[in-house]
Amino acid sequence: MASTTNEAYYVPHKAHWPIWGSIGLTTLMVGFANTLNGASVGPMMMVVGAIIMVTMLFGWFGTVINESEQGVFNDQVDVSFKMGMLWFIFSEVMFFAAFFGALYYTRVLSVPWLAGSDEFSLGATKELWKGFTDAWPTNGPGAIGGKEGHFEPMGAWGIPALNTLILLSSGATVTWAHWGLLADNRPQLIKGLIATVLLGFSFVMFQAYEYHEAYS
Repeated sequence: MASTTNEAYYVPHKAHWPIWGSIGLTTLMVGFANTLNGASVGPMMMVVGAIIMVTMLFGWFGTVINESEQGVFNDQVDVSFKMGMLWFIFSEVMFFAAFFGALYYTRVLSVPWLAGSDEFSLGATKELWKGFTDAWPTNGPGAIGGKEGHFEPMGAWGIPALNTLILLSSGATVTWAHWGLLADNRPQLIKGLIATVLLGFSFVMFQAYEYHEAYS
C-alpha cells in the first residue's frame, strides 16, 4: 500500500460526485413515490436514479482510492476518515434505537392504553372505542380505509432467517478483508470486499421483495 507523504492537511479538489449523488438519490426517491401512486413514469425514474447512484459510488470511491494510492493523504486525513465512519455507525445505532423504541411504545404501551386495559387509560378508551381489544398486530381502534384491517404477522423463517444469515456472513467477509488489509494482502482484501458487496446487494434484493410482498 502507498504510504502518506504530505505533511500539510490535504484539501481535496472541487468534487462533482456529491452533486451527482444528490441528483441520483432525488430521482430514485421521486420515482419510488410515483410508483407507489401508480404513475407509469415511476419505475423508469427509479432505474435512472439507481444507475446514477451506482455510477456515483464507483466514481467517488475510485477517486478516493486513487488519491490514497498516490500518497496525498496524511495522518490527519486518516483520522478524519475514521471519525466519519464512527459518526456513521453512531447514527445507525441511534436510528435503530429510535425505531425499536417506537415499536416498543406502540406494541407494549399504546395498544393497551387504547384498549382500556391499562391503569393509565383511566377507562376513557372503553367509552371511546368499544370492542377494541389489546391484540398485535393491530389496525388501531378505527378502521383504516373502511376496512377492518386483519393483519397476519410475518414468520421468522424463510426470507427473514435467510437475510439474518446474509448479514452475519457479510460481517465475516468484511472482517476477512480487513485482515487482508492489515497483512498488506491485496488479493484477499479485494476478494473479501467483493464478497461483502455481493452479500449486501443480495440482502437489499431480498428485503425489497419481502417489503413488496408485505405491502401488496
